[in-house]
Amino acid sequence: MEPNASSQKSELSQAHQALSPWVALMMKRRRRLAIGALLICLTLTAGLSLLGLSGWFITACALAGIAFLLGLPVQLDVYVPGGGIRFFALLRTVARYIERLYNHDTVLRLLADLRYRVFGQLMRLDEAALRRERVSDWLGRLTADIDALDNLYLRLLMPPLVSLVVIVGLTLFIAIWLPALALWVGVVLLVLWASVTYGMARLGYAHSHRQVADQEGLRRLVVDQLQASAELIAYRSAAWHRQHVEAHEEAALDNQRRLGRSVAMGNSLISVITGLLLLSVVWLGGVLVASGVITGPILVMLLLVVLGVNEVFVPLPGAFARLGGSAAAAERLNALGPECQQSQHQSFSGQQLDLELQKVRHCYPSSLMPALDSVSFHLAAGEWAIITGRSGAGKSTLAALLTGRLAPSKGVVNVGGCVPTAVPEQERSQRIALLTQQVDLFDASLEENLRLGNPDADDEALWDVLKAVALDGWAQSLPGQLQTPVGERGQQLSGGQARRVALARLLLMNPSVVILDEPFAAIDHDTAVIVANTLSRWLVGRTTIFFVHHEVGSLLTRQITHHWHLSAGKLSPGK
Repeated sequence: MEPNASSQKSELSQAHQALSPWVALMMKRRRRLAIGALLICLTLTAGLSLLGLSGWFITACALAGIAFLLGLPVQLDVYVPGGGIRFFALLRTVARYIERLYNHDTVLRLLADLRYRVFGQLMRLDEAALRRERVSDWLGRLTADIDALDNLYLRLLMPPLVSLVVIVGLTLFIAIWLPALALWVGVVLLVLWASVTYGMARLGYAHSHRQVADQEGLRRLVVDQLQASAELIAYRSAAWHRQHVEAHEEAALDNQRRLGRSVAMGNSLISVITGLLLLSVVWLGGVLVASGVITGPILVMLLLVVLGVNEVFVPLPGAFARLGGSAAAAERLNALGPECQQSQHQSFSGQQLDLELQKVRHCYPSSLMPALDSVSFHLAAGEWAIITGRSGAGKSTLAALLTGRLAPSKGVVNVGGCVPTAVPEQERSQRIALLTQQVDLFDASLEENLRLGNPDADDEALWDVLKAVALDGWAQSLPGQLQTPVGERGQQLSGGQARRVALARLLLMNPSVVILDEPFAAIDHDTAVIVANTLSRWLVGRTTIFFVHHEVGSLLTRQITHHWHLSAGKLSPGK
């Protein structure tokens, strides 16, 4: 038992350490959290007051009626308690409505804060870090993990705090008539509170922590089943993979059942303890009524208030049993921190920038062979270079190194005398422009996609760049012209049109270094000539690298100063 207890204490300590940064983020809105807690307390207090006062009033009316039938003198003021009942009923309804509205708005704000921080951390990761996980896993960080942390406020922070306040308030209320009974009720409820919070956290931690891993694994298997369905059917492995998914699902369900039993055990404990507490209050209260210390209506009021406190404890078992799930989500999100680039303190100087690589080597963690090996070159400011190479030769890795999206495993990369990864991302994106082979267009209008290059560009500038890439006639023929949606990932456009839209967006920028990966791909020869002439004029004075599979011949009118060839990660003079 001793090692197990020590292990559970360590687990709770790890949970505290994992959740602390996210709780600190939430505490930036401490004023809203405090107001939300007060609204919850007000709602519960109004409910308990309504329950207790109604019990007192009904009992007092019944006793008054019996006394009246027996011919005994009786006097009862029905207006004050009747008004109190109406007041607390109205207060409870209004307070609950305002509390739900306010706290759900607070949760949405906290959710935005959490996702903003996580998305910011993902944006600072380099390509090597991003490739260590699947796209679905990164999406899971922004959705499932954030949803797990979303429960911190309404389930883990507010309910135990509010229940403590209610326990103290209830104890003081009972102490008005019966101090000894109030002490007994307070001690029992505090012990129950500690048992439900701390005890359920220890009991359900391992199962809820595992539940996060189970969900991630199951999500991966299902995605594989969908994406590789053709291959699985072709190799007659669909049934085998489906059995693997079902086995994983059964294991996850078994763990979930164990967690559910823990929650049920906590709810049962609350019912048993509050039931026994109510019986003890009935017994002791009956003795005190018989001795004339308190009246019957007062006893009924205290009984109903104690009975109503059960509502305060109901949310606690499920929330604290799932503490491990919130901790696991926080651990996954905290793991993003060390990958972030923290040494951003350099800044480009001068309008023109040169490029220099000195014995650069880069090897991805999952690769046996380096993507680049001992690559060295110098490209003076304003010069142009063509680097040829087949797919997989290392061109994309070299572009990522020059733009600061990757740090080399060995060697030195300099852009304008600065290490690209040490330059702030905003400045880097303004001074170094990259046209990738894969065009990224958003599900928005043509105008919005173009303005990503320059948010301040007017409509005339947009039409100018469209004309420069021979898309002005096409855009004018569209029903919405610049307001026409391009579809998700530009699916409403052809490959050549999407590439020219991306190039037009690039022309709206004013970079010092331009890296173009296959700028003439998917474009017919006549259009390629127009685009090449546009680039020749626009690239004057800019340090430029063209990544191509083969020489572009006479498309570029300006003389290329350097010809290099990249093969198997090694750079050599081109023809």
